[in-house]
Amino acid sequence: MSRILDHARLVLSNEADAIRGLIPLLGASFEVVVGAVLDCRGTIVISGVGKSGLIGAKLSATLASTGTPSIFLHPSEAIHGDLGRVRAGDMVFLLSQSGESEEVVRLIQPLKRLQAVTVAMTGKPESTLGRNCDHMLDTGRAPESCPLGLAPTTSTAALLALGDALAMTVLSLRGFQREDFARFHPGGQLGRKLMRVADVMRSGDRFTVVREETPAKSVLAKMNGTPGRPGAACIVHDDGTLAGFFTDGDLARRLEAGVAWLEQPIANVMTRTPTTIAPDVLVAEAMAILGERRFDQIPVVDACRKPVGLLDIQDVVAAKIL
Repeated sequence: MSRILDHARLVLSNEADAIRGLIPLLGASFEVVVGAVLDCRGTIVISGVGKSGLIGAKLSATLASTGTPSIFLHPSEAIHGDLGRVRAGDMVFLLSQSGESEEVVRLIQPLKRLQAVTVAMTGKPESTLGRNCDHMLDTGRAPESCPLGLAPTTSTAALLALGDALAMTVLSLRGFQREDFARFHPGGQLGRKLMRVADVMRSGDRFTVVREETPAKSVLAKMNGTPGRPGAACIVHDDGTLAGFFTDGDLARRLEAGVAWLEQPIANVMTRTPTTIAPDVLVAEAMAILGERRFDQIPVVDACRKPVGLLDIQDVVAAKIL
């Protein structure tokens, strides 16, 4: 069993060394490429074949999901018409550890004719790719961890890490924020965690708003007739600002004391100065407030304290944010 673990540890150690070996290779060329990506008004195109192509597809996806428009272009498809996806001003990263991959090298001149900026990502700066592109990023020359010295291992680990360094540096300099990330990740757990109250609250005709002088029984009727039966009503002053809040929980407590209050204005039995929340607050933060206060609903108000919606815990559950 120790031989198995020893071999696995050797591979991991070699790959870790390959990634650490990139640090001293970073220099002015990396800064220039990052600046060019930030200034690019076109698309960042990534191309590579084999394992480098797979890493390239991942780099393209990472860039696209963090605010930099990007596509992956397979070199074999490119020479059969897909070069039409590239425009003057685009920036094309060509990935090849050897710098001599035929499918990749043959793209250099067509890309130059298209007036695209080319960037080589290669472990051999002196290669055809390294010498003929506008810019070059050195991916290092650590030996592969494959016992045969053939299967790309350390080289792809280094390429992946350098691509991540590029993408994350660009993200940081763009000032890309959690809110931006949420726009590009509306599905899945990541997107749900970054959803705002405005994304899930009940708004329009789906939440109940009444005046202070409205009889309590009329408020109950309106709550019952509101689509989705929200079980709560926002009570407003004449100027439309929030005056109070009334929920099914308030109704249950009031009924214990009788029903005479049903003829009275809702202002007499509403909760005054209720806890509120803004529409741009993260749902996760809103849920913390609901949990702490043991509320099922909370009114959503704008900067002028006018109700714009109702956040109901059931809607948060339905959106699978919890």
